[in-house]
Amino acid sequence: MVRQGFFEKNLRYIFPLPAVLFVVVLMVFPVAYTFFLSFTDWTLTSGRPLSVVGLKSYLQVLKEPRFLEALGRTFYFTFGSVIVEMLLGTALALILNRSFKGKGVVKTLLLLPLVATPVAIGIVWNLFYDPTIGILNYVLSVLKLPQSGWVSDAKSVMPSLIIVDIWQWTPMITIIVLAGLAGLSSEPYESAMVDGASARQVLFHITLPMLMPTILTAVILRAIDALKTYDIIYSMTGGGPGYASENLNVLAFKYSFEYFRMGQSAVMLVFLFIIVLLFSLLVMRLRRAFEL
Repeated sequence: MVRQGFFEKNLRYIFPLPAVLFVVVLMVFPVAYTFFLSFTDWTLTSGRPLSVVGLKSYLQVLKEPRFLEALGRTFYFTFGSVIVEMLLGTALALILNRSFKGKGVVKTLLLLPLVATPVAIGIVWNLFYDPTIGILNYVLSVLKLPQSGWVSDAKSVMPSLIIVDIWQWTPMITIIVLAGLAGLSSEPYESAMVDGASARQVLFHITLPMLMPTILTAVILRAIDALKTYDIIYSMTGGGPGYASENLNVLAFKYSFEYFRMGQSAVMLVFLFIIVLLFSLLVMRLRRAFEL
């Protein structure tokens, strides 16, 4: 009988080890370190070493009106964009699920917003939104409608950013829902045809209920991304005008790399992490309920 060495006896642990180390170094450690920093008062410009202060940084952040306003904008941006994207994306998927001339071209065009870089998208949309030379205000003037300040106006900056997000990410919802439609069983539709169900009844009583787990999966992915949006907002407005478009991610970035208050910035990121986690768990529970 050949004796097995250490390597042969522990193959089931050794082979996954590189992947486990990768996850620990690049995912677990940053999250754990952020949690640790949130209990400190570390400020890079103070000249003092960081010290653990417990929940003091949490209390300071919760008393900060700017944080509470950024939290509200985060929810406003997320729900405003994701709800519209879900409705438009599902509607487009239902249309593209039919056969018509030019269907392949339309699908290709749908992918264009997804392959563009966020900074490039921000630059182009800033040109569209420009109050003096932008095409949108020109169209409004031709139609004899009042012009808007778009991203340069504190009242319209968030809706303007939501429009950009909808344009960029609705195709992703469409692609996911299209994949879900391709996997639906044909048996319920055959039964509905035999029973003489109308197209409206088929849509609302067969297609959408069967699609709901897929739609909720798309909502989870999109909402997680929208909650932590940074690139589009920072490239287009930098959080302005004033603080009018700051969300939690932009505010945390400013606290870290403009004000150098690393402890309080970590607190904001911890709050963002908890919000994303709770929202994901809630939607996953809803998805399981629809699968039953």
